[in-house]
Amino acid sequence: MLFKLLVRSLKPYKWLLVGVLVFQFASALASLYLPSLNADIIDNGVSKGDTDYIWHTGTLMLVISLGQIVASIIATYFAAKAAMRAGRDIRDQLFDRVSGFSEREVSSFGPGSLITRNTNDVQQVQMLAMMSATFLVSAPLLAIGGIILALRQSLSLSWLIAVAVPVLLVVAVLIISRMVPLFRSYQKKLDAVNRVMREQLTGIRVVRAFVREPIEEERFREANTDIMTVGRRVGSLFVLLFPAVMLILNVTVIGVIWFGGLKVDAGEVQIGTLFAFMQYVMIILSGVMMASFMTMMIPRAAVSAERIGEVLATDSSLGRAEHPISAFPSGGAVEFADASFTYPGAEHPVLSDISFTASPGETVAIVGSTGAGKTTLISLIPRLFDVTAGAVRVNGVDVREADLSALWQTIGLVPQRPFLFTGTVASNLRFGREEATDDELWQALAIAQGSDFVAQMEGGLDARIAQGGTNVSGGQRQRLAIARAIVHRPRILVFDDSFSALDLATDARLRQALWRELPEVTKIVVAQRVSTITDADRIVVLDDGRMVGLGTHDELLSSNDTYREIVESQLGVEAGR
Repeated sequence: MLFKLLVRSLKPYKWLLVGVLVFQFASALASLYLPSLNADIIDNGVSKGDTDYIWHTGTLMLVISLGQIVASIIATYFAAKAAMRAGRDIRDQLFDRVSGFSEREVSSFGPGSLITRNTNDVQQVQMLAMMSATFLVSAPLLAIGGIILALRQSLSLSWLIAVAVPVLLVVAVLIISRMVPLFRSYQKKLDAVNRVMREQLTGIRVVRAFVREPIEEERFREANTDIMTVGRRVGSLFVLLFPAVMLILNVTVIGVIWFGGLKVDAGEVQIGTLFAFMQYVMIILSGVMMASFMTMMIPRAAVSAERIGEVLATDSSLGRAEHPISAFPSGGAVEFADASFTYPGAEHPVLSDISFTASPGETVAIVGSTGAGKTTLISLIPRLFDVTAGAVRVNGVDVREADLSALWQTIGLVPQRPFLFTGTVASNLRFGREEATDDELWQALAIAQGSDFVAQMEGGLDARIAQGGTNVSGGQRQRLAIARAIVHRPRILVFDDSFSALDLATDARLRQALWRELPEVTKIVVAQRVSTITDADRIVVLDDGRMVGLGTHDELLSSNDTYREIVESQLGVEAGR
C-alpha cells in the first residue's frame, strides 16, 4: 500500500524527481571523488613538498565541494517540492472521498480519525516521500561506490568493512522491526486524543452544565498518558539507533587507524591511502546510516499509508448510477413508494413500507413519537441514506438514479441541529448560491424572521459568525439556517424540527411568511409541536417506523388514535376534542 501510494502521488512530478536524481548523483560522485584527491595531496604533494600540486589539487577540491553543496541544495529543493505537492494531492483525494461519504461511512471511521488521517497520516507519508527522493540515489551510491573505491585503496583493510556493514544492518533491522507495532498503536492513540478533545470542545456547554470538567479532564489525561507511553517507547528505540550507529562507526574508524597504522609502519600502505580509506569507510557507513534512517521512517509511514488507503478504498454507500439524470422535470414533487430502511447490523428496519406523495407547492408534515423514524425518513430525500427497499422519487426520478449535484440543487435542507460556518452572516447565507444579492439575502432573512436581529448586529450582513454559530442564540441560528435554505432557491424545502427553538409567535409568523412568499415550493416539515403543522395540507403520522395515518389535522383528529394521543399530550384533552 505504501509503495503504491508513493508511486501514484509522485507520478505527476516525475520531472522534479528526475532533477532530484541528477543532482543527487552529482553530489554523491563529488563526495566519492574528494577522498582520492585528498590522498593525492598527501602522497604526491605534501610528502614531496610540491606546493604547486597542493594549490592546484586543493583548488580543484574546493570547486568540487562548492559544486557538491549547490547540487545538494537543488536536489533537496526539488525533493521537498515534489513531496509537498504529493501531500497536497493526497489530502485533496482524501477530502474528495470523505465529502462523498454518507453518514454511515463518516460514523464508521469517526470524525476524529478522519481528521487525523488527512493531517498527521498524510504528513508521515509526505516526509517519507521527501526522504526517499533525497536519499534514493545518494545512500546506495555512497555505500556501494564507497566500498568499490575503498577496495581500490587497500584490499588488506577491506575485512573491516565486511564486519562493520553487516553489524550495522543487523542492529538497524532489530530496532526498526520493534517499531512497527508501536507506530500502529501510536496512530490509534492519536485518534483517541483527537476524539476526546473534539468531543470536549464541541460539547463544552454540556460538560459545564453537568459539572463534568473533572471527569472529562481525567478522560483526556488517560488518553494523553496512553499516547505518551507509546511515544516514549518509540522515542527510546529511536534514540537507541543513532548511538548504536555512531558506536559502530567510531569503532570501525578506530580499527582502520589501528590496523592501518600497522600497515603504514610496515611500509605496506601510504599515509594518504590510509586517510582515503578511512574517509571511504565513513562515507560507506554514513550511506548505510542514511538508508537506515529512511528505513526507520517506513514503518510509521506504512501504518499511515494503510490508514489512508482504508479511506480511499471505501466507497460511499450512496451508489452512483451509470448514467445519472441531471435534468429534473419542473416542480417539486416527492414520492415515497413502499420505502423501507434498515441501519447496517440492525435486526429490525427503522422504516417500513412508507408510501405518500407531496405534490408541488404542498405542505406535508411528519409527526410521531420520539424514535418513530421522522429524521431518518426525510434523510432519504437528499440521499443522506439510501432506501434498503422501495424507492424515493423527486419529480418522478428515483433519487438513486439522479445526479447528486442536481438533486441537492433541487432540495433545501434545514437540519435538526443547524450548523453555521466561520465567516459572516452573508457568507453563510450565500453558502448554497454565491451570486445572491444583498437584497435577496435581506428578503430571505425577512421570511425567516431574522432581519431584525441581523440589522442590530454590528456590521449587519457583514457581522462575524463564529464556528458552529456559537456567538448567536439557538433561535437565531435556526432562523439563519432557514434563510440560508431559502437563498438556495430550492424546489423542495425540508425542515427537520427546525422551529423548535422559536417561540410560538415567531413560529407562526415564519410559517405564514413561508406559505405566502414561497407558494410554489414544496415544504416537508418534521415537527414536535402540533401547533406548527395544524395548517399543513397533509400530515403523515409515524409510529415505530410505520405510517399509521395520513390526512389533514381535522381528519386525523377524528379518525387516528395515535395522532389524537399526540395532540392531547400537548394541547390537553379539550384541545384534542
